[in-house]
Amino acid sequence: MSASPRTAATDRSSSQSAANSEGPGSGFGGHLWAEPGRSESAERSPKTEVDPSVAAAIALEEQHAAHNYHPLEVVVSHGEGAWVTDITGRRYLDCLAAYSAVNFGHGHPVLVDAARAQLDRITLTSRAFHNDQLGPFVAALAALAGKDMVLPMNTGAEAVESGIKVARAWGYRVKGVPANRANIIVADGNFHGRTTTIISFSSDPDACNDFGPFTPGFVSVPYGDANAIEAAIDENTVAVLLEPIQGEAGIIVPPAEYLPAVRELTRKHNVLFIADEIQSGLGRTGATFQCDNVGVVPDLYLLGKALGGGIVTVSAVVGDADILGVLKPGEHGSTFGGNPLASAVGLAVVGLLSTGEYQERARVLGERLHSRLRRLIGGGVVAVRGVGLWAGIDIDPALGTGREVCELLLERGILAKDTHGSTIRLAPPLVVEPEDLDWAVDELEAVLKSLRLS
Repeated sequence: MSASPRTAATDRSSSQSAANSEGPGSGFGGHLWAEPGRSESAERSPKTEVDPSVAAAIALEEQHAAHNYHPLEVVVSHGEGAWVTDITGRRYLDCLAAYSAVNFGHGHPVLVDAARAQLDRITLTSRAFHNDQLGPFVAALAALAGKDMVLPMNTGAEAVESGIKVARAWGYRVKGVPANRANIIVADGNFHGRTTTIISFSSDPDACNDFGPFTPGFVSVPYGDANAIEAAIDENTVAVLLEPIQGEAGIIVPPAEYLPAVRELTRKHNVLFIADEIQSGLGRTGATFQCDNVGVVPDLYLLGKALGGGIVTVSAVVGDADILGVLKPGEHGSTFGGNPLASAVGLAVVGLLSTGEYQERARVLGERLHSRLRRLIGGGVVAVRGVGLWAGIDIDPALGTGREVCELLLERGILAKDTHGSTIRLAPPLVVEPEDLDWAVDELEAVLKSLRLS
């Protein structure tokens, strides 16, 4: 890697200051880029009211942006590594990493350099013409996944939609399913995106209420139950589409034997296995893909989020030629998919992953994180789930909601996100420092203690 090691010693209580100083490496390899650290001696003074400038920025957004999100009351303006700074100069430890899109930290120098270099050359050609970045990118990504071909797209939802189209085309053209009869098996509690087709097989009322009519062709079964999948397979089934770990559902990790059993069933019945690794993949769980952790190779990987390094939107369907090769020119496309800027950044992301060091960092720090979190069970935490640097933490509903806990963490300088009422998620960038990870858990413990005493 060309990145130089960077850490800084800044006061934990002084989130108003963004000044950094050079310091020693993280202990996970000096060539790994690291974000500003914090001293162990100071404590943060809780924020008691919203700054007027923050309130004004939020009010402007609320007035003119559609209300499809309910953000925490922080307005971020800068980021470096695992840390972000708001418009008042206050710093926060980012424990969401944009839902795993910022796996490599904010402003990773290798990724920023790749983007800057490409900005000076060309950013978009459309797929009407070739560009000199797409070939190297798709070749490298295919090699990383051990597959032949890549279908480049932009957003995660586009990757899922593309995977669905490919599976249906394969079913009709290769498997011989009668026209318009193909079905795809999915799992209850899934989250694959919010397009109309995808929400057609969602079990989340917030995702699908008042957005029908819905797209047919999907059968949903309980997550983690391979027998239910086998019972649902019929002669027209073309694919099983699953998240190796369900993210939005609360970091739900299935039984260890689940994905291997699904892989065996799909081979047995000539059905494609599509793994949605958009959140779980690219280092998050201590492996390149979560499927690697259970010894499974799907027919198609769906990738996104971290593939763009937190700089541009990049997604992809990755598979072998006997499956992705069913597409013909004109049947599917994207003006921006595979653009030179996205390809340059995506190639740099694959380069970071090719060493295996980020995966190892996520594995080692993940063990540390989960060990610390498990100690909170019985002290305001009901359950902890996850793999690598990805954790779902069920808060005792008697203490408060997940949203309330996240708001209290925000006051202490930590950004986290709730889901499904009482669950909070922690997914810091993989460059997070061990001591900062410990500090985040300490602050969570303090929040829970304050709720128990209130």
